Amino acid sequence: MSYTKSHQLFINGVWRDARDQTVLPVISPATEQAAASVASATAQDLEDALAAAQQSGQAWASLPANRRGAILIKTSRILAEKIATAARDLSNEQGKTVAEATGEYKRTVETFEWNGAHAERLCAPSEIDQNRTIKLEPAGVVAAFTPWNYPAVLIARKLAPALAAGCTVILKGAEETPSAAVHIVEALQEAGVPDGVVNLVFGVPAEISSHLLASPIVKILTFTGSTAVGKHLAKTAAENLQRCILELGGHSPVIVCEDADLDTAIPAILKYKFECAGQSCNAPSRILVARAIYDDFVFRIKVAAGRIKIGAPDDATTEMGPMANIRGIEAMQRLVKDAVDRGAHIELGGARLAQKGFYWPPTLLTGVPTDAKVLHEEPFGPILTIAPFDDLQQAINEANATEYGLAAYFFTGNAETKKALVNGLSAGAVSVNFLKGVSADSPYGGVKQSGYGYEGGEPGFRSFQNLKLINELRSPR
Repeated sequence: MSYTKSHQLFINGVWRDARDQTVLPVISPATEQAAASVASATAQDLEDALAAAQQSGQAWASLPANRRGAILIKTSRILAEKIATAARDLSNEQGKTVAEATGEYKRTVETFEWNGAHAERLCAPSEIDQNRTIKLEPAGVVAAFTPWNYPAVLIARKLAPALAAGCTVILKGAEETPSAAVHIVEALQEAGVPDGVVNLVFGVPAEISSHLLASPIVKILTFTGSTAVGKHLAKTAAENLQRCILELGGHSPVIVCEDADLDTAIPAILKYKFECAGQSCNAPSRILVARAIYDDFVFRIKVAAGRIKIGAPDDATTEMGPMANIRGIEAMQRLVKDAVDRGAHIELGGARLAQKGFYWPPTLLTGVPTDAKVLHEEPFGPILTIAPFDDLQQAINEANATEYGLAAYFFTGNAETKKALVNGLSAGAVSVNFLKGVSADSPYGGVKQSGYGYEGGEPGFRSFQNLKLINELRSPR
C-alpha cells in the first residue's frame, strides 16, 4: 500500500527507513482512513540508536552549557516559523482542532526557549561553603517515551531539559502522531544538534521499551502515559537502576463552592475539559457542586456543553474534534454503559455520533453511584460526572477518593475555603478559580498513582543531572 506521507527513523544524524522496511499506518481520526505511514524500528535499529547516543555523549556533555542552550533557542525559533504547517499535520493525525494544535506548538516553542535560556545557569556549580561545591553533570543517555495526546509539548518537556543538561536522547515518538516528533527533530537538526545526540524511533511500543531498558547504556527513563504502563516500565527499569520520571494517569476533580461565580466557572471548565476531546490526564473528570447551587449548575452546564460545535478538526468553526482512535470510543461506551446500568442518568451525550470518524459528544452524567467504573478508572475522553456535596470536608473527601493525584481545581471567593482546599486536596497541582496547563518554568508531577519525578522548571531540569559533591580543604579566605 502506498501512503501520501512516510515518516522515517532518525539515527546518528540520518533519516532512514527501518532495516526490514516495515511500516505502520497512521489513521486520521476524522476519516478513519490511513493518511500516512511510519517506520517500525527493528532490534538492530534500536542497537544503532543506543550506540549513536552513547558515542556522542562525551562530546555533547563537554560542550559549554551556553552553547547547548543557544542550539535550543535556535530550535525554538525554527519551530516558531513552521507552526502553521506542523499544527495542520498534528490536527490531521490526532483529531484536535488546528487552533488547539497551534496553541500546543506555541507551548512547545516556549519550552525550548526557556530551557535554552536557562541552560548555563542551571548547569553552573554551586558552593555549599568554602570547602564544598556541588558540580552538576549530565546523567547520561535518556530514553524518552511520549504519548499521542499532546505529542509536541510533551516531547519538548523531555527533550529540551535533557539536551540542555548535556544528555543524549533516544526518543520514541507516538506512532499515531509521528509528525510532531519529526518536525521537532528536524528543527533540532537544522539548529545544529550534532549527529547521534538526538535519535528518533517508532515501532511496537513494548518491543522498543523492553529493548532500550534492557541496555545499561540507558541511564534515565522519562515517560508520560497510563499508570499501568508506567508501572511496567518502572519494573523493567529497576533491573538496571535507571532513574524514572513518570507522569501517569489522572482523574481530576473540580469543586464548585456555593459562592462560585458560575459565569466564570462553567466556561472555564468546559473549555479545559473538552480541549483535545477530553483526552488529557489533567482534564477535569469529576465535578463536585455545593448542593445549594447544584440544580442551577447542572442546568447551565448542560445548556453550555450542548452548544459546543463538534466537527472536522480543520474547520475553523469546530470547537471539538474527534477522539484520536477507536480505543477511545470503546472506552467511552463501556464506561457510560456501566454507569447507567448502575443507576446513573445521562444529562447530555452518551453515545457515539452516527457519522464517519471517531466522534463522541460532550457527555454529562449525574446520579453516578460510587462503585461505577467511571469514578475510579481514568475516563480519558469527553465524559464529566456531576455530584452535589453538603459540606466542604465531604467535597475534599470525595475529591481525594481516587488512586490518582495529578491535578485538582476549585472555584470560590472565600479565603478560608481557599486555604482549606489548597491544604486538603491531594494532587500535584491545584488551580484556584481557573483551569490552565503547565508552563515551561513550572515543575509538575503527580502524587499517589499519578507518578513520581518532575518535569518543567528547575526541578525538571535537575531530573537529568547528577550532583557530584566536591570536597576540597581550602585555606580560609
